[in-house]
Amino acid sequence: MLRFNKIRSTMYSYITYLISLLLLISCTASNINIITPLPKNLKEISAIEITDASKTLWMIEDSGNKNILYGLNLKGNIIKQITLSGVKNIDWEDLTSDSQGNIYIGDFGNNSSKRKKFFIHKVVTPDVSHTITTPITTIFELPKKHNKKDFEAFFLWNSNFYLFSKEDKTTSIFKVANLPGNQKAQFIGKLNLKGKKNPITSADISSDKKNIVLLNHKKLWSLSNFNEGDFSDSLIQEIDLAHSSQKEGICFKNKNTIYITDEKTNKSTGNVYEFKSFQ
Repeated sequence: MLRFNKIRSTMYSYITYLISLLLLISCTASNINIITPLPKNLKEISAIEITDASKTLWMIEDSGNKNILYGLNLKGNIIKQITLSGVKNIDWEDLTSDSQGNIYIGDFGNNSSKRKKFFIHKVVTPDVSHTITTPITTIFELPKKHNKKDFEAFFLWNSNFYLFSKEDKTTSIFKVANLPGNQKAQFIGKLNLKGKKNPITSADISSDKKNIVLLNHKKLWSLSNFNEGDFSDSLIQEIDLAHSSQKEGICFKNKNTIYITDEKTNKSTGNVYEFKSFQ
């Protein structure tokens, strides 16, 4: 009888352990999958972008880091480094590209709300570029009543860049012409996102221009059924990623799959992730 009680107690403990394990898995299961860890020396990745020219994953680090555009393969190895000559990394925050394979770096972070001028640096065909290149730069200012906005997200659509401000409850949208030299940003409007603490950290538009994704640390928003420059009537789908980290970069791999990156803050972060079938 004593032995039976001991066996029953052991089985009960084992079943309890299995239930606890399953609960833990269900609570921590994520909607995104790790593709590859990022190099250990790149701790503050703030953006990711791919072009039609190759499968290279282009990345940058944010303020205070080197003025280098990094090209990585799908194994997380750095295969190319392009130093931008004549410019500084004031606060590089996001990347976008065009159909010719050019990359654009958004230097428009404004945490202190003191910046007067913002920059977008064009790197011409980085896949075949030299390791040191002089970018073509767009310089822009904000309308006076919006001059304290902070940005971490943009994309290119036709001849204009669309920037999304980093705010808690809404995001303000601005348009800047894709032209070199001095430009004026135009205020387009606002998107109201449900809930609080929804600062946008990256954005991208699909190659067919039918879907936009906006990212923050815990979730993303998919926008569809919109017209160019007018996103107020977009169909907005909010998606919980079930994964909390400092996510800073997003781009489309194809129309149903996106890449996401986060900054390295602990042993489990600092990765390239994949999220499929978000539509």
